[in-house]
Amino acid sequence: MSGILDGKRILITGVLMESSIAFHAAKVAQEQGAEVILTAFPRPTLTERIAKKLPKPAKVIELDVTNQEHLDRLAGLVREELGSLDGVVHSIGFAPQDALGGNFLNTPFESVATAMHVSAFSLKSLAMACKPLMSEGGSIVGLTFDAQYAWPQYDWMGPAKAALEATSRYLARDLGKDGLRCNLISAGPIGSMAAKSIPGFSELADVWNHRAPLAWDMSDPEPAGRGIVALLSDFFPRTTGEIIHVDSGVHMMGA
Repeated sequence: MSGILDGKRILITGVLMESSIAFHAAKVAQEQGAEVILTAFPRPTLTERIAKKLPKPAKVIELDVTNQEHLDRLAGLVREELGSLDGVVHSIGFAPQDALGGNFLNTPFESVATAMHVSAFSLKSLAMACKPLMSEGGSIVGLTFDAQYAWPQYDWMGPAKAALEATSRYLARDLGKDGLRCNLISAGPIGSMAAKSIPGFSELADVWNHRAPLAWDMSDPEPAGRGIVALLSDFFPRTTGEIIHVDSGVHMMGA
């Protein structure tokens, strides 16, 4: 039986551990017939080791999304491996420690600027770096954490995710004429490396124990990975600027 990504070539960022949503997006994408290439920073060797656990081999390219030289060379490196791209996954987020964990009112602008650059502006940077490889159109998919609310301990990553969500809508507006869709998956909390870097993360995640209509498993990133793959496929050909929630329904609960 053919997969929903048969023949598609996909670039995926953010594979840090087997518990990463990006790892499961890569795994499901390969199982659904895609050729996958990965990017990593700051330790490509770590991603290369994790990539060996994928169903098929995947090339890893070093990419710092805040480094214009890295962005400028990306298309050439990907072209050598795959020729072109049909999809891109943005799974990148970072905030300095003083921008998290209840320090919102005291965080210096320099730390806020770093969070915004890495977590939000990088979606535009990555999209434009890959655009020359997507002349036939395609799908760009990012990951957010519902920015409608002020979450405990999340602090400046909340505004950074709000900026990411707005950036996705503007990209959808401006890239639609080129046949490019841009959408986000809003996932519930996962016990990934990124989550463990947030002081007091367990307090945030505990919300799901009390408010999720469907049982939420913080140790299972695959549902979010499947959501990404669905948006990469041709089954959403006229959907763009959208945020699809994979959070067991917490986003729609009142009380």
